[in-house]
Amino acid sequence: MTSNADLIARRNRTIGPYSPLFYAEPLQFVSAKGVWFTEANGDRYLDGYNNVPHVGHANDRVVRALSEQAALLNVHTRYLNERVVDYSERLLSTFRPGLDRVFFGNSGSEANELALRIARQLTGSTGVIVSDYSYHGTTITLAQMTTGLKTREPLGAHVRTLRIPDLDSDPRPEAEVLAEALASLDASIASLQEGGFGVSASLFDPLFSTEGMPRVPAGLVAGIVDRVRAAGGMVIADEVQSGFGRTGSHMWGHDYAGMEPDLVTMGKPMGNGHPMSAVVTSEDVLDRFGSRNEFFNTFAGNPVSAAVGEAVLLEMEAEALMPRAQELGGQALARFRELASQHGDFVRTAKGTGLFLGLDFAVDGVPAPHLAKQVVEAMKARRVLISRIGRDESVLKVRPPLAFGAAELPILLDALEASLAEVRV
Repeated sequence: MTSNADLIARRNRTIGPYSPLFYAEPLQFVSAKGVWFTEANGDRYLDGYNNVPHVGHANDRVVRALSEQAALLNVHTRYLNERVVDYSERLLSTFRPGLDRVFFGNSGSEANELALRIARQLTGSTGVIVSDYSYHGTTITLAQMTTGLKTREPLGAHVRTLRIPDLDSDPRPEAEVLAEALASLDASIASLQEGGFGVSASLFDPLFSTEGMPRVPAGLVAGIVDRVRAAGGMVIADEVQSGFGRTGSHMWGHDYAGMEPDLVTMGKPMGNGHPMSAVVTSEDVLDRFGSRNEFFNTFAGNPVSAAVGEAVLLEMEAEALMPRAQELGGQALARFRELASQHGDFVRTAKGTGLFLGLDFAVDGVPAPHLAKQVVEAMKARRVLISRIGRDESVLKVRPPLAFGAAELPILLDALEASLAEVRV
């Protein structure tokens, strides 16, 4: 077995030292199955974090579909292939009427880039509104509107940001918090218009995941949609984290949040680790863009990817993963709330829905990221993997594969309870 120190040294000489690694002492995994990792030394770790292997690591149905199709045919979409159309129909059947056309891609970044390109062309504007702590991808366009990660590119002159309020940390009346947020949005729209950029689109994750899963005021999402549309812009829902049944109650985060988007983007969980993404939109939008652009992507929508994507949807249905997420998520959230109450001196509240949960750490109202980090490392020591999110990295991020089951839930909850008991404020 290559030691971690040797592997890190080799990694730094090739990939470089700037690609981040989780944990104070990184982990070296050699295999995974279901919701369990195996580390190089043989230790097993429960995956309470990764949404990429959505239906479980090395899922049998997905692996079989990939290998069988790869052994038969893999070609781009300039040739007819029924499997690609079958998958397109199955995917689109999960959306509300009107979202009935799909462009395929290879990554969430690529999907968001295409959605923004479409919005620019169809609106004739370039201005974009995002949250002031968010991440949507790695392209030049997206780097210019990244506010939740370190980037060398400054915020684009055509970009305005919106602070997403959190009623869990803001003691003011809900109506006052909502009014302030919408007034800020109005000012951003006016600024884009005065600057000659106009409004091409808003781009938000419907669960505001990177932002720390804030409890937003009722009417905020609808207010964003209404104002962006009134300004001539299009609404883009980034479903990379909140889609594919993650909430338990809805297949798509925008339906959970009450958002009616013009464009929906998705990536990571779509292919269970196989590189896939998509932009879903309406017939009208596809016709207006497609008739003026010969859009083609060599690898997107190939039969192997279609087989993988279809297998993910079939596995979700066969194993009732969305209802399971709702049931287990409800049980977990109830326990999270009990733990938050027990540790009220440093846990402000429990957050989340379905299998996307967290605890917000704060001491005397001040975010406490150092305590959240302690818990993440203590969980790792108990061989359960979670992470942190939010502007201050003070919110635990518990977002396991949807294959997470009733047998694993007590393991995670018991590890969390024990880890919280070790915290010293």
